[in-house]
Amino acid sequence: MRRIIPFLIALCLALPAAAERKQSFGDLDVHYSVFNSSFIQPDIATATGLTRSKTQGVINVAVLKAGKPSMAVVGGEVKDLLGKRTPLSFRQITESGAIYYLAQFPFSSREMLSFTLDVRQGDDAHRITFNQEMFPDD
Repeated sequence: MRRIIPFLIALCLALPAAAERKQSFGDLDVHYSVFNSSFIQPDIATATGLTRSKTQGVINVAVLKAGKPSMAVVGGEVKDLLGKRTPLSFRQITESGAIYYLAQFPFSSREMLSFTLDVRQGDDAHRITFNQEMFPDD
């Protein structure tokens, strides 16, 4: 499990298709990235309960309050160009003081997907929407 955090950080820095994004709401920062699950090493996938597949994506969300990892309730959905919606079911991963939320979603071919993230912390709720093009790993 100790290798999860460096792996996720390296993945965000190394993959242009998985470029990390950030949205700020006052002192709350929500960092998120999307990537193909086949990029994950088998032992990391096992440790985090993720399925490696060329047609399974992963969304990684980290919430920071005043620069420190913070717990939140994270949910959302992904929608393809035909309008098919798939709910995102996030799992919290806590390791070495870091808190991440991971969810997987299917995709069938090279396609542009629309994501909606709902992040709730206490009485504050925030919505983030963005698009990401996904490529099956050949």
